[in-house]
Amino acid sequence: MKSKVYFIKVNDTDTQDEIKDKLSLLLAKSRIFDILRKDERVAIKMHFGEEGNMGFVRPEYVRIACDKIIEKGAHPFLSDTNTLYRGRRTNSADHLKLAYEHGFTQDICGAEVNIPDDSKKENIAEVKANRAFIKTAKVAKLFLDADALIGVAHFKGHMMTGFGGALKNIGMGCATREGKLSQHSDISPIVHAANCTACGACVEACPADCFAIVNNKAVIDNAKCTGCATCIAVCNFNAIDVNWGAGGDTMQEKMAEYAYAVLKSKRKAAFINFATKITKECDCLAKDDPRIAPDVGILASFDPVALDKASYGLAVIAAGKDIFKESHPLRDGMKQLKHAVELGLGTLEYELIEVD
Repeated sequence: MKSKVYFIKVNDTDTQDEIKDKLSLLLAKSRIFDILRKDERVAIKMHFGEEGNMGFVRPEYVRIACDKIIEKGAHPFLSDTNTLYRGRRTNSADHLKLAYEHGFTQDICGAEVNIPDDSKKENIAEVKANRAFIKTAKVAKLFLDADALIGVAHFKGHMMTGFGGALKNIGMGCATREGKLSQHSDISPIVHAANCTACGACVEACPADCFAIVNNKAVIDNAKCTGCATCIAVCNFNAIDVNWGAGGDTMQEKMAEYAYAVLKSKRKAAFINFATKITKECDCLAKDDPRIAPDVGILASFDPVALDKASYGLAVIAAGKDIFKESHPLRDGMKQLKHAVELGLGTLEYELIEVD
């Protein structure tokens, strides 16, 4: 059975007000918020953008979704999780400040922003996935506690997954740092000795006691490492990092299995993709990437697999070539979608319903 994917065109020349009007019309026609009931807590999974990056979905557009949710009598809040890499989004305090700087405030969006601190156990949920690669997923608990989950994603390219859309926004985006590490790499973090100052922050912070200072450099005992990624967060000298190339062949499948862990218990979930300002890389890069394709539009569906497949297809048509394969020839983004189908997250068959 084909899934319904609703779509409204957006042009590069559209003003913010025109895009807001189009999003409002798309939400009305798709009726994806009809699943919501009075007094329900609704988590809107966002990406607030890294410092210097402007590819993220604008807060003014998020306001349209929040207002529609509030009209249903429900209570929206915006959220994301902290990152593995060093930057403004590594810890909750700096991440929240950056979100405010990018305009994601109560006044502009009509909803609070909640970025959980995954260094506190009470903010982490362990979900039994029992899939091929992920047996237990570590995710931010607030996404599971919410009555409904709305994924709002910027559809774009990605160096490790070919592209990132609805599935990546949930699978990678709802994971704790430990969960992100398990998806990115098959091994423990690594130490860049040249950057290490032997400050001992990693030794003090490591809950598994796997760090030591040897010859004025930090060393890690891989046998003890649990992959919590606390060391990456506390190191102020970029001396501890992920081996980003390790585990690349299975990252997409792991990401889909994390999405499965988040969504398997969610009776109410819907997804929106902004296929606008389509860039070569994700919004985690601390720079403003140029477009690699014309703006396509905004899409909405209850099926994240069909939504990503439709977004991909429309972007390729708009560009006149497979921009994702051209940008990242070693990555086949269809892997994540095919594995997601095997997990029961959706279907590759869809009916595209254009809203005019």
